[in-house]
Amino acid sequence: MSHSMTTELDEAQQAYREAARDFAQAELAPHAARWDAEGIFPREAIAKAGELGFCGLYMDPEVGGSGLSRLDAAVVIEELANVDPSTAAYISIHNMASWMVAKWGQDSLRAAWGNDLSSGSKLASYCLTEPGAGSDAASLKTSAVREGEHYVLNGAKAFISGAGATELLVVMARTGGAGAGGISAIAVPADLPGITYGRKEEKMGWNSQPTRGITFDNVRVPVSHLLGEEGGGFKLAMKGLDGGRINIAACSLGAAQGALDAARRYMGERRQFGKALSEFQALQFKLADM
Repeated sequence: MSHSMTTELDEAQQAYREAARDFAQAELAPHAARWDAEGIFPREAIAKAGELGFCGLYMDPEVGGSGLSRLDAAVVIEELANVDPSTAAYISIHNMASWMVAKWGQDSLRAAWGNDLSSGSKLASYCLTEPGAGSDAASLKTSAVREGEHYVLNGAKAFISGAGATELLVVMARTGGAGAGGISAIAVPADLPGITYGRKEEKMGWNSQPTRGITFDNVRVPVSHLLGEEGGGFKLAMKGLDGGRINIAACSLGAAQGALDAARRYMGERRQFGKALSEFQALQFKLADM
């Protein structure tokens, strides 16, 4: 028996794409350049995205999520990135961290945070990278030592998207021995005593999402905030990134399409030597290469 894969979007996916495109044109496109130039984190626009279900794309409907597939989510992220890849990328990261809470959080944690995260009224950051542990994430050193019904966190994270502007941190920390098997995932309220945020990183772009380091100094977090099982956090972190990487690819595709669309429009509007740029063959070749 032969099997064929359809590459066309179904009716529901086309509806998601249109909704995302309309939202992006109305709420992101008019402001994206200013947000980036002035380093504005657009909380109001993200909350409006949440009203459409874009802040809980593949979260469980029981906690207010949209319950979409990964393909559905990628379609939405691609359209948002067409006009504002910076904000689209943060929405992707929020979805990744929020999904982890909804998927592996205890019932009390899901009840306390699920609907606020899926609606975008509260936002999340994904905290894996450290000053000495980037691609080699299994070597992270941030520790979470259990004391009674709390974990005590100590250590530092680096290059965390949304840090200092979000309400929940999904933190990968070492609760056991060396290697991936000693890592756990813990949902940490971002305003707990002992948490401090570094200066906002200076970047070449993506300035509508703040990026900062985070320091944890004897931060006490209830054990009930553990995601999944102790020692299983590295696997959860990688499962989160599985979807996140799909979304970042969709974000890149959307940004590239947006750049192509902008170049095509400009070539039709700009005139030199009595004719539009689009009539010059050398520039047509450049556009074809894009």
